Amino acid sequence: MTKTTSTFEHLIDREKGLKQSLTSGQLSMIAIGGAIGTGLFLGSGFAIGFAGPSVLVSYGIGALIALLLMGCLAEMTVRHPTSGSFGSFAEFYVAPWFGFAIRYAYWSSIVFAVGTEITAAAMYMKYWYPDVPGGYWMVAFSMALIVANAFSVKVFGAIEYLFSLIKLCAIVVFILLGAYVVYGAPADSSIGFANYSNDRGFFPNGWWGTWVAVIVAFFSYLSIEMIAVAAGEAKDPQRAVTRAFRITVVRLVVFYLLTIALVLAIVPWGQNSGGQSPFVTVMEATGVPYAGAVFNAVILIAALSAMNSQLYITTRLMFSLSRAGQAPAVFGRLNSKGVPLSALLLSSVGIGLATLLYLAYPEKAFTLMMSIAMFGAMFTWAGIFLTHLFFRRRQAGQPLAFKLWGYPWTSLGGLLLMLAVMVTTLFTEEFAPTLLCGIPFLAVILLIYFLRFRQKAAVSTDAPKPLPLQR
Repeated sequence: MTKTTSTFEHLIDREKGLKQSLTSGQLSMIAIGGAIGTGLFLGSGFAIGFAGPSVLVSYGIGALIALLLMGCLAEMTVRHPTSGSFGSFAEFYVAPWFGFAIRYAYWSSIVFAVGTEITAAAMYMKYWYPDVPGGYWMVAFSMALIVANAFSVKVFGAIEYLFSLIKLCAIVVFILLGAYVVYGAPADSSIGFANYSNDRGFFPNGWWGTWVAVIVAFFSYLSIEMIAVAAGEAKDPQRAVTRAFRITVVRLVVFYLLTIALVLAIVPWGQNSGGQSPFVTVMEATGVPYAGAVFNAVILIAALSAMNSQLYITTRLMFSLSRAGQAPAVFGRLNSKGVPLSALLLSSVGIGLATLLYLAYPEKAFTLMMSIAMFGAMFTWAGIFLTHLFFRRRQAGQPLAFKLWGYPWTSLGGLLLMLAVMVTTLFTEEFAPTLLCGIPFLAVILLIYFLRFRQKAAVSTDAPKPLPLQR
């Protein structure tokens, strides 16, 4: 049964037991590890196919939504660091049923996102081993990362820090090498910023193509919210979370926009519309020996890093659900190393689904997994903006250690943008399954809640006492 909470502090107490050993640097790397993965290295190719050079505008809109989201989350997480994160915030500040829906929608989203990463990893391996069935690679990589997540959170944090560091270094090298290639290219070559307008202009598919590409951009930024979930295992949550949020936003926006700008300048956009990673295409175009193979190895690590982070997050979410009495008690139990092992095994279900889908539809597996994963993520992001509006109304007059500028317009603007992106999927063939599958799934979640948990979900309407500010 759902466990009753009278204050937010009681809600936090039910989720205690996880070891607080993550630093601000590790928190940042967990978020970056989740966000800089397949969405950028492979998904950007699909986005370019939709928008052409104007994909820069698409990713700019995505960055704006992500920036607003991070501001809302930082404000709430600094006040209440807990592994339940935005699910707990929604439960307390909006309604218990809303928190229930947010938790399960986000959990399912990241489970499917794990599936996209492992599918992409199999696709990357074809660069070297085109004749080896992708299913073999999917099984091998999956087992390795499940074992890694079964160790203590400290071990996980160290592994993810290393993975993410490799990605960041590779992106810096890509930016420097790409800038050198563009700057040093002869005037009569096919390299240069003239590629932005050579093929039907900057908006070759019109504003609609640019807006559709925002869907892919959103998927690329997905997982930056992981900081809020990981905050429950941070050494100094208030300081670590604030610093991690700021670092992550800056790095992601700069890296995403700079790298895509260089991709478009080096290789005409018509040669970057899906299939092989556009980053590998660019590295091959530079003429540097083995550059394509090396960068393919990097984006393989990126996919595994994102998958690693996502497995961690889904495990903690299932732990939170169990401790709230909204999932079987076995998923809330910790092993001797402080890891909810049963929750980890359940959260690996996306791997199995992705493997089966890849074996059945190898050409469509990635886009299908991506479109299905996006509903829960879109619903969660929209829910975070809505929750923040309720949070600020309940916190009126109380001092906040971190405060989002522009309230309420920033929160409201983020909510409206997310709703617009969600509606757009209905009119896009590639992403039609997003709402067509997502809405019935949400209806089932809510039906389960009202039939099974409604009577046991009493939460006090009194605003929680503010936590002491740290200076």
